Amino acid sequence: MSSKKFGLAAAAFIVVTSLLVGGIVGTPARQVFSSGVDTDQAASIEQAYNEAVATVAANYADEIDYEKANQAAIQGMLYALDPHSNFFIQAEYTRLLQDQDSRYVGIGVTITRHRDGVYIQSLFDGAPAVRAGLRYGDRIDEVDGKDAREWSITQVSTAVRGERGKPVTLKLNRAGANAPLYRTINRDSVPLPTISAAYMMRSGTGYVALSRGFNHTTAEELRAALKALEREGMRQLVLDLRNNPGGLLDQSISVASQFVGRGQTVVSVRGRDERQSKVYKNIGTDPVDYPLVVLINRGSASASEIVAGAIQDHGRGLVIGETSFGKGLVQRVFPLPFGAGLTLTTAKYYTPYGRLIQRDYSNGSLYDYYVRQDPTSGTTTPTTVLPPVPRSPSMPTQPAAPGVAPLPAPIPHPTPAGPAIRTAAGRVFYGGGGITPDVEVKSLEITSPTRARIYESAFRFARELAAGRVAGLESMRVDEPDFEHTLRPTDYVVTDRVVEAFRNFVRRDAPTGLTLSQINADLDYVKLRIRDELVIHAYGGDAGARVLTESDPQLLRALDALPDAKQLAESVARTPVLN
Repeated sequence: MSSKKFGLAAAAFIVVTSLLVGGIVGTPARQVFSSGVDTDQAASIEQAYNEAVATVAANYADEIDYEKANQAAIQGMLYALDPHSNFFIQAEYTRLLQDQDSRYVGIGVTITRHRDGVYIQSLFDGAPAVRAGLRYGDRIDEVDGKDAREWSITQVSTAVRGERGKPVTLKLNRAGANAPLYRTINRDSVPLPTISAAYMMRSGTGYVALSRGFNHTTAEELRAALKALEREGMRQLVLDLRNNPGGLLDQSISVASQFVGRGQTVVSVRGRDERQSKVYKNIGTDPVDYPLVVLINRGSASASEIVAGAIQDHGRGLVIGETSFGKGLVQRVFPLPFGAGLTLTTAKYYTPYGRLIQRDYSNGSLYDYYVRQDPTSGTTTPTTVLPPVPRSPSMPTQPAAPGVAPLPAPIPHPTPAGPAIRTAAGRVFYGGGGITPDVEVKSLEITSPTRARIYESAFRFARELAAGRVAGLESMRVDEPDFEHTLRPTDYVVTDRVVEAFRNFVRRDAPTGLTLSQINADLDYVKLRIRDELVIHAYGGDAGARVLTESDPQLLRALDALPDAKQLAESVARTPVLN
């Protein structure tokens, strides 16, 4: 692309964006870039940009990738606005649209990085990868003849995805195979349901894991899952929104409407212009009325925060876990020329009683925004944390009206970011920092050096065990995964004999650095990790996730809180509530 075309492309982007935004807020596109910028200022910005491009073109020492520079210029402009406005090249924009349709084009695997390469983490039942004979634990050494052993997860994912019907050839390293395996797989459309698990945990108690975002099928998936569990005798529910990154607004409203009353507000949207502001209510769904607990953590964002906030504000259920991410910016998706697109913030989300969901990003540092500071420890922690930490705090209470039992009270936020908001039953929460749980239960520390070594060693050991390569335990070999199997407590129990074989394996597998004393000091976690890996080999990733939930302190605390959730909902039902 020439420098002249580069400047014209950038100018075209500016005009198109103005037209799109102008169409929303009612401001003539050629008149301003945004509110408060007049025509002369717009012209000076465009002139300065084109002169900068000309200077680079005339004087830069090396060859210039103008397309790459143009993308960086657009993304830099968006980052100057907020952390969530993003530009997408054609391939990325196509992937975004596919993900919103609860499917994507690829081979149907999830992948993870271990110390010596990228491995297949799980497979989707019926996907091209399953039909081609790929297995959990296969290491991807090459993609279409290119060495992938040093690639990141993103690099492998980008290379494996592609157009429907086009083949991709993988070179695989498989435990027990005498030579590398080569598999050519035709990419296809892969269903990706947003509900990863739905089953009965205890008598009368259902569990639904809504973990893969909010896409076009989410509300209908949830409706079908609840009906199926009700037929199995479900009388109370745990809805798991942990690590759910969010998604479509209309789906979050439809999901929340399955729990909050008809006519009640789900979320309000407020923009810089009154025409961007709107209140969304449940106006067409008869909600279920059984006791409800919602699980959230630092990876719960956007649409999942809308659902949790609506349920909490109305006192419809209790929220358990950790304070959510705090992503409350309304993103609209705009198509751009040449197949590109962008997501642009047009307003902000507020809970039914007026709490701002969005966390502060005014310091301008993306690192500080995405890697938050833990105010209680002074250490930096990732915003997305996986399993939960063992902790069972008692349920705090606050005085209630005469004749009414005490209601669960929210955990105080250490540094309230916004004004105090009084919600249903007089409970007080603070806005501007995500959704604060009613009961806080910290996440499990899985990144400590010892537990990281346990995880790595358990993965490598289970890979050998499932390949039938551990002497005396050949019967634990896994030939083909059975995705239809319902996990039982007796499946792949980690016996003393298995633990001893693991110790022997660790003695030989020196690179992990795990010691026998570390194994003995954390034996329950060792057994949990080995069983998890074996179950994934045998029955798939969703079954493996179920293994972890059996020892999940956040989930166990949620089960204990169901009677309190019932009491709260009954108390709120006797008092006037916000519609």
